[in-house]
Amino acid sequence: MQDDEDPHPPLAVEVVLAEPAWRRLVPRAEILARRAVAAALRESGASGSVSVLLADDRALKRLNGEHRGKDKPTNVLSFPGFGEHLGDIALALGVVRREARAAGRRPAAHLAHLVAHGALHLIGHDHLVAGEARRMERAEARAMHRLRLPNPWRPDGGRSEPRRPDLRHEVPA
Repeated sequence: MQDDEDPHPPLAVEVVLAEPAWRRLVPRAEILARRAVAAALRESGASGSVSVLLADDRALKRLNGEHRGKDKPTNVLSFPGFGEHLGDIALALGVVRREARAAGRRPAAHLAHLVAHGALHLIGHDHLVAGEARRMERAEARAMHRLRLPNPWRPDGGRSEPRRPDLRHEVPA
């Protein structure tokens, strides 16, 4: 690598705040969303653009119905892009708020986790089978560690000191 090459390719993250109540739930939500995308994609070397939509439950219910055939809001949806656009991520305010409260987590930490989760989907991660799910959880935990936020996969709900996941048992792809 030459001295002038950036080890982390450029990543442009546009955040659309469609529901202003996000700012009351998570001050500086836009900045946190950008940081969460960057933290999640850092290891992949992915470059390009990502859009994040911070919306209300009604908008996510509509998107979930149109794209997944489910007539209910969901916490996060990811839509892979093409070319330089890696894709889009959309989050529902009410669902995120309720989930954070139920899990005893700070809304900001839950938002960051879900944005990282969505970003990982954009680069091919999934959780349909156990091995894939475990790899994705570990990538999410590393992203949260980079953000200095709790590991959401810890048995204590991520409230204790974050630690690096043990990667010795991961099955090679």
